[in-house]
Amino acid sequence: MSGVKQRLGDLAYATGWGVVGALPKSVSRAGFNAGAGLGYRRNGQGTRQLRKNYARVVPQAGPEELDELTRAGLRSYARYWLDTFRIPRLNPRDIYRQVDELMVGSQLMDAALDRGKGLILALPHTANFDVSGIWIVGHCGAFTTVAERLQSDYLFGRFRHYRESLGFEILPSKGGPVTPYRVLMERLQQNKVICLPADRDLSRRGVPVDFFGEKTRMPAGPARLAAVTGAQILIVDNLFTEDGWNMRLHSPMLVHGREEVPAATQKMADLFAADIAASPADWHMMQKLWLADLPADHRTSLRQADASAEAAE
Repeated sequence: MSGVKQRLGDLAYATGWGVVGALPKSVSRAGFNAGAGLGYRRNGQGTRQLRKNYARVVPQAGPEELDELTRAGLRSYARYWLDTFRIPRLNPRDIYRQVDELMVGSQLMDAALDRGKGLILALPHTANFDVSGIWIVGHCGAFTTVAERLQSDYLFGRFRHYRESLGFEILPSKGGPVTPYRVLMERLQQNKVICLPADRDLSRRGVPVDFFGEKTRMPAGPARLAAVTGAQILIVDNLFTEDGWNMRLHSPMLVHGREEVPAATQKMADLFAADIAASPADWHMMQKLWLADLPADHRTSLRQADASAEAAE
């Protein structure tokens, strides 16, 4: 059955890229908003987890406010997918110009690259990070990022092709000819830009952090790469406008040695939290993130991994 569901999912995405982008924007947006409303009423696992995550971001929210925030979050997530299916039919230069008129912090990117040690852009899963990538390509050329290896090879291939067509260099998180970490180091040593989503740890080697008052883990990669290469880190705040996109680069950071990696990762978590709190509906985190939400055996394995790492040190 899972194979059938996977093929149906592949077909749905293929239809999205083939059909949705050809429809008038007003028609497709109404359809995606209707789909978001249906998702809210069905209240599936992802919707329930989104609401639970938002309850941490806006702890003072009552039930009605949390209901509306969840509906708004699903509409924002639907907008992300609508953009994804429409962008291949749009002119990247037009997208670049629209973002460039509003964006803040381009001088920070220029100053970081003038140092000659590369630049690490760290970001949460907010708004449309592909649009921010289009701006980066337009401003300073191709950049490198890591994509999670999906269960569907077809879907992973489609997303990889989509993003490479926009000028991104995509490294699979696993299964590639060399480890992503090695390639990312090489790109920084070449004074290039790398871009890393960093609000969710997909390994068992993340750094423990406090995030909205609770314990979770975030990837160590950005801070470790900065410590080893001397590259600067900038935080990316991806934003939706009423009918377009925006982005903000802020908070330049240097990491002076591996001993500073935990503190630097906590600082990134704090900066992500401030940006997310300013526009919580545009944070599309429908997965379990905080340790308290994870199964007991998963939490146990994380503690064992921490103990092993401490013993090795």
